[in-house]
Amino acid sequence: MIQTGEKLPDATLFEFIEDDRAGCTIGPNSFDVREQTAGKRVVIFGLPGAFTPTCSAKHVPGYVEHAGQLRAAGIDEIWCVSVNDAFVMGAWGRDQHTSGKVRMMADGSAAFTRALGLEQDLSARGMGIRSQRYAMVIDDGVVKTLNVEAPGKFEVSDAQSILATLT
Repeated sequence: MIQTGEKLPDATLFEFIEDDRAGCTIGPNSFDVREQTAGKRVVIFGLPGAFTPTCSAKHVPGYVEHAGQLRAAGIDEIWCVSVNDAFVMGAWGRDQHTSGKVRMMADGSAAFTRALGLEQDLSARGMGIRSQRYAMVIDDGVVKTLNVEAPGKFEVSDAQSILATLT
């Protein structure tokens, strides 16, 4: 598992872009993780799946609600990463009203999640390989804080816990 003080792995994530912007097409776009975190402070939180109960009722809404406070504490971007495709993450972002607050990043093949060492096998529940629930603070591509939840828990990866590490 990745540790504090380590650089993020070389990986690509995908984001569904819904508006015309420089360098992006409407639809799924690929983003190099190291490029996107270079020179920035980024909160990345991972979770088992889009539209799942705790993820939709608590995890994402908490980051949407506290996005302003996180930015005031020096965070440039907030990313939600899930082992889903960019179309699903885009639809979930619309449902959760994340626009301008949380980037919904797709890790469809779990390559990033595996490179972090934060995968879990939920095949017995029909979900396949998924991400563990976690949150990390990244500074210029380096992990500064890493909070990984115990199985079935939601106690250390929420927005308020991450905010507390920044003050």
